[in-house]
Amino acid sequence: MRVLLVQPEYYTQYPPLGLLKLSTFYRRSGCEVRFVRGRHILLDFYPDEVDITSLFTWAWKPVWECVQFYKALYPKAKVRLGGIYTSLLPHHAKQSGADEIFVGTGNDLDEVVPDYDLVPKWKANILFTTRGCIRKCAFCAVPAIEPQKTARKTLKDLIDPKLKKLILWDNNFFGSPNWREILAEIRELELTVDFNQGIDARLVFEEVAERLEGIKVNPIRMAYDSFSNGMRRAMERAIRLLSDAGFRRRKIVVYVLYNFTDSPEDFFFRVRDLLNWGVAAYPMRYEPLDSLEKNVYVAPNWTQGELEMVADARRVIGYGGAFPPYEGLIRKFNRAQDFVDAMELRPKKRSDTFDEVDLGSELIEMGRDHEFPTGSLVPTTA
Repeated sequence: MRVLLVQPEYYTQYPPLGLLKLSTFYRRSGCEVRFVRGRHILLDFYPDEVDITSLFTWAWKPVWECVQFYKALYPKAKVRLGGIYTSLLPHHAKQSGADEIFVGTGNDLDEVVPDYDLVPKWKANILFTTRGCIRKCAFCAVPAIEPQKTARKTLKDLIDPKLKKLILWDNNFFGSPNWREILAEIRELELTVDFNQGIDARLVFEEVAERLEGIKVNPIRMAYDSFSNGMRRAMERAIRLLSDAGFRRRKIVVYVLYNFTDSPEDFFFRVRDLLNWGVAAYPMRYEPLDSLEKNVYVAPNWTQGELEMVADARRVIGYGGAFPPYEGLIRKFNRAQDFVDAMELRPKKRSDTFDEVDLGSELIEMGRDHEFPTGSLVPTTA
């Protein structure tokens, strides 16, 4: 059988993990496999099956375009559609014209090493050591897509030894009962690890920090979603413990959810906390799980104008979409009386201004030693 694997032309900085695993699975079964991004005519390849993946729900249009293109190009081929969008909005995905809709994750594929030969420029292992999450956050897609929790005891059998970087897409790594064993393997294999979905600050205690010490983690990601459930105290403790373990605070990136149940003032206070604790604050705008268009939803406690103020501030006084803890920005937030004052790009009084030259020099310095995310969190399933 000949299989064509397709990643639509939506934005992502990561390869399609699900398709890479399918490639390994199909090739083990004796199938001939090709991989393309977007819509392409392959003159020397006529597939029996076309498998198309998807990402965020608001990126559905390029997915539909691929379904319709390949159904017209290969009318005898079976077109299958899967991925995040398909799992969250299966009824909408069925209208694309695909012959089959796949919902959820293929748990059997979690035991398959991805076929990284399909993406020769890619230089990192990507995998899950767990599925599901111990939390049930209302803004998250994980409970819907991964309702069952599983945890691997080892990752060695899923590592390509040629790749020395590891990207973990676990939704909550330290919520696993086997996190100690997995960390020991990461240390033994001398891997640089990116806990891509973030570390749960509520689970960072002395033992976690001690076991992380000496492991190359770049960057450290956490999330400060609200003040509820003692989150502020947990976040401050986690930053202190990680700092004591030798991790530079400027290497810590903390996602700050907004446009959900919070208010602009709540968001302002959380960003100010993070800057004063010496870490970078990365605003993350909430999108409903069934959103078909990005940046349209406005939460009850927010206005469109306030959301635009955050976006403008990220572009003008931020770096890579984040607010890094450089002195000029810390002063600006500490002097601000409220959200509007903090996001204001043109101070009303001369005495309120911040030193733009100072900010510029610190931006350059931050760029030298920091890796900021370039977009939204990576999808938590593949």
